[in-house]
Amino acid sequence: MTAADLRTEVRAALVERLTALADDELVLGHRDAEWTGHAPILEEDIAIANVAQDEIGHAVLWYGLVQELTGQDPDQLAFFRGAHEFRSSALVERPRGDWAYTMLRQYLFDTYEAELTPRLARSTYTPVSEVAAKVNREELFHLRHSALWVERLAFGTVESKRRLQAALDELWPLMPQLLAALPGDALLASEGMYPDPAELASAVLTRL
Repeated sequence: MTAADLRTEVRAALVERLTALADDELVLGHRDAEWTGHAPILEEDIAIANVAQDEIGHAVLWYGLVQELTGQDPDQLAFFRGAHEFRSSALVERPRGDWAYTMLRQYLFDTYEAELTPRLARSTYTPVSEVAAKVNREELFHLRHSALWVERLAFGTVESKRRLQAALDELWPLMPQLLAALPGDALLASEGMYPDPAELASAVLTRL
């Protein structure tokens, strides 16, 4: 299925969902980029910069699909909208926090994407399935990295565990919003373009 095959209401729902996906990636990428030059060790400075670059690159891909549907320029979407126009989740918008906060947030988001992107790779809308296949390959590396850090912090020192628990106390209540369905998601699911929101949320929470 291509853009020319979409009904008006399906196109509108798809634009909303793609914009939300892109906004989450863009904002998280910027939050991760704030660690450039400030990470705990040099190796992690390089690693988090690469993750940030990947997330922003994924945002570009999703914005590119929005452009195909609406003609909107990705740079205009990224840099010239008001804050109220963004569809990003509170999870990615929160300030950088400490390293435990950043790694746990990344782990939560990476786990969400580990369930989302394989499903999107089976989308009946070909442009989405193609982008999702590319994003999924890179996100698997992100998940391995963040999961190792969560384990290291949990079983490290009393202080590292305290910081991780504090991060969890703040971030876990934000997961329902990340997993919440947009108004058009049910329509997209019925068309085979996007996973069933309830099934996706259940899979993410079970995995976490």
